[in-house]
Parts: sequence; structure tokens; C-alpha cells
Amino acid sequence: MNTGDTSFIFMSTALVFLMTPGLAFFYGGMVRRKNVLNTIMSTFFIAGLASILWVIVGYSLSFGKDLGGIIGNLQWFGFNGVTWNPNGDYAATIPHNLFASFQMMFAIITPALITGALVERMKFSSLFMFIVLWSFLVYYPMAHMVWGVGGLIRELGAIDFAGGNVVHISSGVSALVASIMLGKRKGYGMTDYHPHNIPLVVIGASLLWFGWFGFNGGSALGANGLAVHALITSNTSAAMALLTWMFIEKITRGKPTLLGAATGAVVGLVAITPGAGFVPIWASIIIGALVSPICYFGVSTIKHKFGYDDALDAFGCHGIGGIWGAIATGLFAHRSIHSATQWNGLFFGDTRLFTAQVVSILITIILAVVGTFAIMKVLQFFMEIRVNHMEEIEGLDKAEHSENAYPSFTGMD
Repeated sequence: MNTGDTSFIFMSTALVFLMTPGLAFFYGGMVRRKNVLNTIMSTFFIAGLASILWVIVGYSLSFGKDLGGIIGNLQWFGFNGVTWNPNGDYAATIPHNLFASFQMMFAIITPALITGALVERMKFSSLFMFIVLWSFLVYYPMAHMVWGVGGLIRELGAIDFAGGNVVHISSGVSALVASIMLGKRKGYGMTDYHPHNIPLVVIGASLLWFGWFGFNGGSALGANGLAVHALITSNTSAAMALLTWMFIEKITRGKPTLLGAATGAVVGLVAITPGAGFVPIWASIIIGALVSPICYFGVSTIKHKFGYDDALDAFGCHGIGGIWGAIATGLFAHRSIHSATQWNGLFFGDTRLFTAQVVSILITIILAVVGTFAIMKVLQFFMEIRVNHMEEIEGLDKAEHSENAYPSFTGMD
């Protein structure tokens, strides 16, 4: 066991946890004031729910002994046998229970990303059950297939440093499916929905950027050069995407916006996540520069053309950005950076990694679509999944929680 590695991953675990309340602020600032508490609550409560599920069964299903390349067994049910002794299959220099704790933070924030597509109209009780079922049917199998020993996608030779497939594509695609099945907000397409607190959005984005250094850097699982490399590629991609999004807004709208700058930084971090420890630093500039126009097109044109109500662009940012990141990893990854890379990327003349990345993306999309569709159908059969018309007009803060974020504030929603 290495005390330096242990200290670093302990800190990274805390950084990744901070991303969930950061996401809550990021999403909360973008909704109308009558829904801000419900939106924050919809993210924050998952820190409790996903933690308990992870300790009881989630970690074992994700990283336990392989069953058919799809899921793990129950050997670590209730963290039984998950001690401070290292587990050589996953992290030889840190305690096994620290590795499990680090991975738990990913299991918390991933389903929280989905909530951005469902805000302002989904019943909280239905969302609670959705998160439970989604964790079992989508997240745990995805984590095992990509990162677990014997996992299907891992055996294909596809690579995902910190969660392009596991976190962003799975949640983004699921958000799209769930938002379509939930239905649009009342007045969608006829009413403008303006963020009620852009400074809150920027606070959330800043906490996400800060936490992402643990998210990507910590995925090196040691205090080493690879962790530093992941930190640099992450920051570079975020910085480039921020500038590019501002430039796009200047060209298309005449003025850059603070909301756009915050969004650009986040999509830059999304895009670099799968390749942060696999691609050269210069490639992170390209990845960040291209993700902004790709995602901007997604949220401004594709969503408008097809008319789905992905309220806070969970699919437009995480789904589309994650897909680009996984593809870019297949383009620019190089074996000299990380020994887990079996082949160089397409840019260096080898097609095998690129092909494996595309196949992994397709598998992720299929699982997310089928799993989310099945969950929503089951929920619709057993319970009401969205608030009624009057509750939606009143706002979910009061209807679902009997709380008010701004009790002394008067004005229009």
C-alpha cells in the first residue's frame, strides 16, 4: 500500500462528491424560481440513495466476479470483504474500500445528471423510484462492462478513462428517452424559460470544474504522472471549450453570455473525460474546440427540430458531448501515455481502437434506451409520474416539498 496514492485518492473521492451539490446548483440556477428547490433536491437526495445502494449491492454488481460479461456477482454484498487491504484487480496501491468509495461517487453523480432533463414536471416519488431502478438496470451493468474484470466492453479493447460511456453517454441518452416519455412542460414551445439565477449556475459550474480534477485525475488511481496528465488535459479541454462557446455566441447572437461560458466549460470537461489519461495534451485542445459547436448544434438545432423537452440539455451536453469524447478517444489515444491502451487511435494509423470505441458507444446507447424505456413503462403502470396541471403552474417547490426558496421575493415567474 502506498500512502501517497491513498492520500491522493482520498482527496479525489471528496472532490468527486462535491460535484453532486455543484451539479445541484448548476441545474437549480437554470430553472424558474418556483422550481429551484425541487431541482436541487432532485440531485442532492441521490447522494443518500445511491450511497446506500452502492454499499449494499451496487459495488458488488459493478466490480464483483464477472457473470457473462454484463454484471458482477454478490461476493461483496454489504461491503462484505471490502477491507483496507488492496485489491490487485483494480488498485494495487490503495485500500480496496477506498477504491470502492471513489467509485461510489460516480454512482451518485451519474443518475443525478439525468434529472436535468426532467425538471419542472416530474413527481418526486416517481423520480426516486426511477433512480433506484436505473441504477440497477443501467448504471451497474455499464460500470461492470466497461471497468469490471471480464466486462464485455473492456474485453472488446474499448477504453474509458473516467466515464465517457459509463457516466455521460448512459445518463445523457437516458435523459433523452425519459424526457420524451414524460412529456413536455406546459407551454413548451410557446413560453420562454429563462434561468432565474445565473450566478448560481456559475457557482455550480465552478464546483464541477474544481471537482473534475478529482474525477479525471483521480481515475489514475495514484499520485503519479498519469494523474497530472489527466488534470492538464481536463483543464485544457474545458478552457478551450469555454472560449469556443463564447466565440460561437458572438458570431450567432452578437454577444457572449455568462451562461454560455459556463456551459462551454462543462461540455469541455464532458468531452475529455473518456480520453483524459489516453490522449496527448495537444489533442485536448482539439477535443475542447470541437465539442462546443457540436453540443451547441445539439441544443440549438436538433432539440428545436425534433421538439423534445430536454429541459436543461442533459442529452445535448452530456449525451452528445460524451459521444464525441468517446469517438475522439478512438481518434487520438496513444499507447505511450497509458499501458491499458491496446492500440493507437485512428489519427496514428490504427483502426482497431476506433472501431472498438464505436461499438462501445452503440452498446451503451442500446442499454440506456432499452433500460430507460422499460423503467418508465413500469413506473407509468404503477404510479403517476408527473405532477398535475395546477401543481405545475404553482411550482414544484410548494407542490412537492411545501417550501419556498425566496419567500420575500415578488415578481413574475
